[in-house]
Amino acid sequence: MSATSVPSARSGMSPTAEPSLRGRIGGDARSGHYAVPHRYRLYLSPSCPHCLGIAVTHSLLDLDDTLPVTLLPAVPDGPDGGYTALRPLYEASSHQHPGPAAAPVLSDGWTGRIVSTHAPDILRDLAGRFGGHGPALYAPQDREDIEALGRLCERDIHEAAQQAGRYGVDSAARAAALDTLLRALSSLERRVAGRDHVLGGELTAADVQLWVTLVQLDTVHRWHLDAEAVHRIAGHRQLWAYARRLAALPAFGAHLDLDGIARRHHARCRGQEAAGAAVQIVDWTSAHTPGRIASSSR
Repeated sequence: MSATSVPSARSGMSPTAEPSLRGRIGGDARSGHYAVPHRYRLYLSPSCPHCLGIAVTHSLLDLDDTLPVTLLPAVPDGPDGGYTALRPLYEASSHQHPGPAAAPVLSDGWTGRIVSTHAPDILRDLAGRFGGHGPALYAPQDREDIEALGRLCERDIHEAAQQAGRYGVDSAARAAALDTLLRALSSLERRVAGRDHVLGGELTAADVQLWVTLVQLDTVHRWHLDAEAVHRIAGHRQLWAYARRLAALPAFGAHLDLDGIARRHHARCRGQEAAGAAVQIVDWTSAHTPGRIASSSR
């Protein structure tokens, strides 16, 4: 199975769509890419929200001895906004690849090519093809709810927060976007009230998605919102308590690179800082367990 290049929007302050390579790990040898320990490698920069979600999933599934990880710098070093270390993989997989050599990347050590750069597919394949030692992150009965929550996080939190803090957008549009964001947070606040996890008693991929989204809201989007907006966002106390609880788990908090997130954001963003930047919602430094994802250059 060869990787197919398709447009894919990545999270961040830039709305530009970048082409992604989308191959999948199949269930048997006929698929071309099938699950074999040590055949594949992940290239991740946890300062990127997509990479952070994959790093958390990798740890939850205890894949250190099956699927090695190479960590990349927080800020891409290529002139086009990509990583120079990944350019050979991209060129081997997609000649004259249009766009930066971006992370995340799931590569195939047998062929020297990229399997996928599409984060949702990588997450599903980690859970579906390499999982077994951790929680059932994509249980069949949960998949529709996981997909629905993912759409809510992307559209009503990530995109709405961008719009609410975008310089040059008229005040009515910013107010409407903030209302959308606050409604989404209120809905999620009700869902986590009295529960350990967003879909109920068991941890799922929905928790990973929501946690990464909340981290991004506090560490990135907050910089462009006014203080009143951030205070209203912080008022969803049960939701942020849920985020702190997850951050205390090593599989989550060990991958938080707060300095890297800040440096990546300031390197990419051209928007103006607002008063909300001074209003921290969560003290992530005390919430998380020190440590980093196991990496290897073998």
